[in-house]
Amino acid sequence: MSPRTSKPHEVVERALALSRADGCVVLADEYSTANLRWAGNALTTNGVTRGRTLTVIATVNGQQGTAAGVVSRSAVTDEDLEPLVRAAEAAARAAGPAEDAQPLVTGVPQSPDFTDAPLETSSAVFADFAPALGESFARARAGGRELYGFANHEMVSTYLGTSTGLRLRHDQPTGTLELNAKSPDRTRSAWAGRSTRDFKDVDPAALDAELAVRLGWAERRVELPAGRYETLLPPSAVADLLIYQLWSSSGRDAAEGRTVFSKPGGGTRVGDRLSELPLTLRSDPNEPGLECAPFVVAHSSGGDQSVFDNGLPVHPTDWVGQGVLRNLTTTRHGAGLTGLPVAPALGNLILDGGEDRSLDEMVANTERGLLLTCLWYIREVDPATLLLTGLTRDGVYLVENGEVTGQVNNFRFNESPVGLLGRASEAGRTERTLPREWSDWFTRAAMPGLRIPDFNMSSVSQGV
Repeated sequence: MSPRTSKPHEVVERALALSRADGCVVLADEYSTANLRWAGNALTTNGVTRGRTLTVIATVNGQQGTAAGVVSRSAVTDEDLEPLVRAAEAAARAAGPAEDAQPLVTGVPQSPDFTDAPLETSSAVFADFAPALGESFARARAGGRELYGFANHEMVSTYLGTSTGLRLRHDQPTGTLELNAKSPDRTRSAWAGRSTRDFKDVDPAALDAELAVRLGWAERRVELPAGRYETLLPPSAVADLLIYQLWSSSGRDAAEGRTVFSKPGGGTRVGDRLSELPLTLRSDPNEPGLECAPFVVAHSSGGDQSVFDNGLPVHPTDWVGQGVLRNLTTTRHGAGLTGLPVAPALGNLILDGGEDRSLDEMVANTERGLLLTCLWYIREVDPATLLLTGLTRDGVYLVENGEVTGQVNNFRFNESPVGLLGRASEAGRTERTLPREWSDWFTRAAMPGLRIPDFNMSSVSQGV
């Protein structure tokens, strides 16, 4: 049995059969990727990869409670399988009782395609995209622009089996496109990004045209000091901020008084109003175009996930509904500690409830303010308020009397996404977007543009 000729479901079954632990969970992740890279209006590299990762989670019951051992390895061969299972069992026996221990999940119907071959991607995913990209290179060259960037497509087929009888499978396609346009002297740069499931809905010509406009805006430079400015946050920037908010919304941490969602005096802020706008921040495994795993897939325990919850079905969840905090991320163990409902984290995030206005229409209704492109190097400053800091990148533009009149310098910002939701005065049309800062970890998002009357540009940055 080689990692490429054995069938993933057979590997799962054999690992379960080898287990001598009280409980066992096996995850086989079969993945393939295809990518293109380009620089200076020419392709530079392309490639395709294949691989498999096997994770074995062994649980051992003891007088003090249940312990868990987790071991993951790549390219597991027939000879490697039993040592991997034994290593997980040894890790469980050597560990103390797991704080998050729960009975392994039962009663979930088997996925009908559990025994089917994994899905794979290949360079064929770029069959339409690549020629259109080549045409964009020619237009950019004629227009005095240089295009840089990359396109990546990944397919992961996850097979999950447990000693309690679960046999589940999920196929997750993930595509990202990042495109930079630069002036020949490298003094001007503009960025655009897209997320996609199959590259059939990505138009490089439209992106290049958008970047050409932004490079034109940047021909006039305006220096501005640090301060608070009316600011339009595009969907990408909104996604980066709210994804961090989701990652920081552990129900247990809030109940223990350690986060922005902790209620003074004890408890959580579930039920508190966070925004005067009727905004709903939600996740849904069946959201069209943003579909994600309909059950918990946890390769390790920590924060808002538990290996004991593997296979637990997930459902559409409102984190914020009509401006009110509705749910915090909660494992079964965390729910038992806090009294909150079980609400596992999901693999997508959507903010809706704004007006049917494009970002261009929001610009047209701006007397004077700033228009951002994206954020990067986002870091947490204070968990009690979820104060974040970071930098603007690839274009901050001055808007005057409804028109962009030039590019201004970059800034460092200091803001809390919770505070921004409370101060937002306008939300536009929700659209699928690529979070630039977190695109290696979280790509399935749909956000509107937001108008913030007093966004805190805390200092000037010399970054491009």
